[in-house]
Amino acid sequence: MTTPNDPGMQDLKPTVWIGKQGCTEATVEEIAAQLKKRKTIKVKWLQNTEVDPAAVAAAAKAELVSVRGKTMVLAERGKKPKK
Repeated sequence: MTTPNDPGMQDLKPTVWIGKQGCTEATVEEIAAQLKKRKTIKVKWLQNTEVDPAAVAAAAKAELVSVRGKTMVLAERGKKPKK
């Protein structure tokens, strides 16, 4: 497992933003679609939005790699991100 300070994760740009509606079904579908293409993605959410990263990962059938502030890194389940 990579650490949040891993330079590889810092270089990763957020590709999914969760807005004020929270994590909708469309957001989960987008996360799943991006994971198929990229294997590892970064998801950010608004300051005033409550998000449970573990629930988002479970809904998208993804592995929660790390959480820092209002940002999470998800990986395709069964695929470990390269260090």
